[in-house]
Amino acid sequence: MDAPTLRPETPEERVIWHCIVWTWAYWLAGALYILAPAVGWSLAYMSARRSFLGEPNARRIPMGVIVWGLGMLAMLAALVVGHLNYDLGAATMLKSSIGWMKGWALMAIFPFIGATMRIRASIIFRATNILALQTLCIIPIFILGGLAHVPSPLYTSPLQIVGGPGPEYFSVELYDIDDTTGALRWRFFAPWSPAAAFVANVSFIFAVYERDRFWKWIGIVASVVVCLMTASRLALVVLPGVLLLDFFMANLTRPITAATAAIGGAGACFSFPQLMLAYQDLQDRFDNARIASTRVRAYLRSIALHRWESEAPVFGHGVVERGPHLVEYMPIGSHHTWFGLLFVKGAVGLVALAFPLAWSMGETILKAQADRVGRAAFGVVVVLTFYTFGENLEILSYLFWPGLVVMGISMRRRAFNPMRRALGA
Repeated sequence: MDAPTLRPETPEERVIWHCIVWTWAYWLAGALYILAPAVGWSLAYMSARRSFLGEPNARRIPMGVIVWGLGMLAMLAALVVGHLNYDLGAATMLKSSIGWMKGWALMAIFPFIGATMRIRASIIFRATNILALQTLCIIPIFILGGLAHVPSPLYTSPLQIVGGPGPEYFSVELYDIDDTTGALRWRFFAPWSPAAAFVANVSFIFAVYERDRFWKWIGIVASVVVCLMTASRLALVVLPGVLLLDFFMANLTRPITAATAAIGGAGACFSFPQLMLAYQDLQDRFDNARIASTRVRAYLRSIALHRWESEAPVFGHGVVERGPHLVEYMPIGSHHTWFGLLFVKGAVGLVALAFPLAWSMGETILKAQADRVGRAAFGVVVVLTFYTFGENLEILSYLFWPGLVVMGISMRRRAFNPMRRALGA
């Protein structure tokens, strides 16, 4: 489809389009952290109102959306019980509940929006690639700012008064400096550099499934450049990994895929010792690339796991706690979604994310056999899964929400039916 002909057609598409295309303007105002929850809950209300009033364009709620909704409600239940168990008080519980609305709840809200509203995935792909072009145009400013060592951050938005995890979510900063190596890193419109790489990986998926060749390559180039400038180790693993997985899993029904998997499996069996040595060498290189960061992450995981097992195995501690000097006072359970869930929301919280994520993985694999949107949604689920081991999803959902909308769009589409193909239907 030619670029001039692809434009938003519905009110919800116009809202999504402008939120993505004007990302840099919202960043300059320090409003990105506020924007996603406000838009998400507003569009969700609009969709629910249409259904309640029985409007003709109202859509039914797919099972995938229900699964995510129940999972995120379980998160809220674990939060409440954790606060009651530790007698944290009504004020703290209210604050944490508002945090849930701006974090975990969005993991269900945006798939609901994508599944029940008239939004095309192509609109999200194009808007993201327009944002990618803007990013490529302003990258020289970020580089010059880092080389000139301009004040960092430039300023912090007064919108910080609404509350959030920290000032970095409202600050405008041209560059960052690695604490261990002293090297320049860039975080773009994210609160830290690896988070920007996380968003770039989601945008990369959108670029791959963009139909227009010009916008496709703009998106791909921008995503790769952002990943390189953030110096994120995980991003450089995920970028090629998700592309290979997406291609392989989207072609499971093709004979050549089965043959390739069989040959590859047989070869892996015969060369297993060599593969293990290669994997260990790669792991060592990965860890040693930023050894101080690796050590801190390991300590954070160990503390979170020990305190979860010994103090609050079922519902968790209810709130995040500041870590000791050993982990540079970073919050316990940070840098890892699963250990963070165990510490804050216990086993209940872990299952509340694991089950919906596994459901979406299975569902999008089936949808990926049918069309491009299913393949894009599968790619998003793979990226989210990878990043559960390096980031806390809930505090970054305000950035990768377009991926959640695409997941929702795929949920309303028909899955691949092997019997239908076999019968020629």
